[in-house]
Amino acid sequence: MKIDFAKLQDQYQLYKTEIDEAIHVVLDKSNYIMGEEVSQLEESLQEFTGAKHAITCSSGTDALLLAMMALDIKPGDEVITTPFTFIATAETIAFLGATPVFVDIDEKTYNINPDLIEAKITSKTKAIIPVSLYGQPADMQKIQDIANKHNLKVIIDGAQSFGSTFNNMTDSVWGDISTTSFFPAKPLGCFGDGGAVFTDNEEIAEKIKSLRVHGQSKRYHHKYIGMGGRLDTIQATILNVKLKYYKKDLALRQEVASKYTKALSGKDLILPFVAKNVTSAWAQYSVRVKNRDNIQSSLKENGIPTAVHYPMPLHLQECFEYLGYKKGDFPISEIVSEEIMSLPMNPYLTDEEIKYISNRL
Repeated sequence: MKIDFAKLQDQYQLYKTEIDEAIHVVLDKSNYIMGEEVSQLEESLQEFTGAKHAITCSSGTDALLLAMMALDIKPGDEVITTPFTFIATAETIAFLGATPVFVDIDEKTYNINPDLIEAKITSKTKAIIPVSLYGQPADMQKIQDIANKHNLKVIIDGAQSFGSTFNNMTDSVWGDISTTSFFPAKPLGCFGDGGAVFTDNEEIAEKIKSLRVHGQSKRYHHKYIGMGGRLDTIQATILNVKLKYYKKDLALRQEVASKYTKALSGKDLILPFVAKNVTSAWAQYSVRVKNRDNIQSSLKENGIPTAVHYPMPLHLQECFEYLGYKKGDFPISEIVSEEIMSLPMNPYLTDEEIKYISNRL
């Protein structure tokens, strides 16, 4: 048996007729940038999440950048985040000249440990960026309470968690700003790069709308230093189709995760933990194993692809050497990075495939 990690082709075939028709509508109109399908998607995203404002953009990375630009994060500022995440979380902080300040993760959820945040707050701290890793939000109530106490902003990196919930609310409505990614392999993915920014603050929303079109207030009049951060119309129209079926896809992801957990219980693995007041979007089904390289090789020989999200914490990356961190500074992140392994995860994994994978672990 040969297993597809994400089954993107399966999903396309499922919705092919609608997607192809929607794309051809855009092609016939030839309105490729900021066509009406973009505003239609933003309205649908607002309805889906409950956020007052959804602003689409060119990628999940640009969503983070727009969020920080809207909050005037600048050189000399400090932003607290996790070292166990994709580089974009901290890369965008550094890109603006601010300093990423890392806090170790919770050993169960792999998200930032809120109990360690306050010790890292200084007079330069401007914001906290929790990451909803593998699809599960961090403890947003604790983080929000800390932010309120110290007058800090909260930006959620929800690149992997669109549709997840914390205390029965989507993580798109927590924090001052929440972001997500529509990269093809994400739970809700387009056919290229794409992202979105969510906020209930109208002033922030209007600023982000301006920032994504080079800071324009009107054509060729620029209020801010901005960027070219628009979502193209073809990606928007694809997402319009897929969003209609997203609740069903999320439910299928939950089913696949439950079947994995049942099939793998009792094995010499650490299985994913999801807090009781949280639902995960299950971007990944990640287990911890000893002798990861050997296990990955064995699974590969049996036609089972795996991935490692992520093999090296950010504080040990060469590009962040200037921050002065060293091995041992964030021990939980380091241990998890050596043991974590993601199994094939998508809404279309069959019972036979789950059994096949489980029997070889």
